[in-house]
Amino acid sequence: MTQPTLIRGEHLLTALSLAADGVPVLPLRAGKVPFGNCRTCADNACGGRPNMKTPGPCNCPAPCHGWAAATTNPDVITSPAWASAWRQAATVAYHPGGAGLTVVDLDNPDAIDWARANLPATRSVRTTRGEHWLYQGAMPSANKVRPGVDIKSAMAYARWLGPGTGPVATLPDAVRALAVKAPAPVRPTAVTVPAPAGGGTCPHRTPTYLNRGIAMAEQRITEASNAVHNTVFATFLAVISTHGRCGCLTEAHTARLFAAAQAKGESPRHCADAWANALTRLGL
Repeated sequence: MTQPTLIRGEHLLTALSLAADGVPVLPLRAGKVPFGNCRTCADNACGGRPNMKTPGPCNCPAPCHGWAAATTNPDVITSPAWASAWRQAATVAYHPGGAGLTVVDLDNPDAIDWARANLPATRSVRTTRGEHWLYQGAMPSANKVRPGVDIKSAMAYARWLGPGTGPVATLPDAVRALAVKAPAPVRPTAVTVPAPAGGGTCPHRTPTYLNRGIAMAEQRITEASNAVHNTVFATFLAVISTHGRCGCLTEAHTARLFAAAQAKGESPRHCADAWANALTRLGL
């Protein structure tokens, strides 16, 4: 038996051992790229992209690409459909989120120094260029959360590089916060509203009345627990119908409303569209 065959046999044994411990596994070929793990998709024949987060466009009876292929079922791991993959495998990968884990992938010494200064100590595993820090708990995965730092958990895979050293700490808020994107800078669309017919005096031009109205609108958007798109549009419509025809609104007011909407997950484009649609609805 040749040395490569021995190594590949060890990969299969490692995979079975991890699966027995509840860790979903899959084989990786050279370059850390997963296989298409069924006969239809062998050697990527289906045209799918097995290195992507979602399965490729194939007609498999079950997901076979990337993290979606990871399994703890020994019958699948040792099946004929996976046999070719294990013969070619360069290493074993696993789905951290499926095992209830999060991997903080520290890609260089600077990233490791940052982690030591800012994150709770936990189990660490040496990698080619840095370390994997493992925490108990799953979360959304995210790449490039800061220089040299990726997060691999749900819908991602990581190489199995050994059990590592040290106890596994509970996933801290400091790691969860890394995957939260800051709201995009507010770029409100410039809005020009017509003065009342005949140029009459604006009945609402008092700072207290207008500021209270904007604050109530911000609160309505912030407190929306569902149907955020509809709430944002309805709020914009109410504000413009009250203050839009007389010229009360300024870009500063629009920016406050857009910022509240973006904090709930709306994009600048969605905000601009909602504002424009509200103007159209009111004939402005």
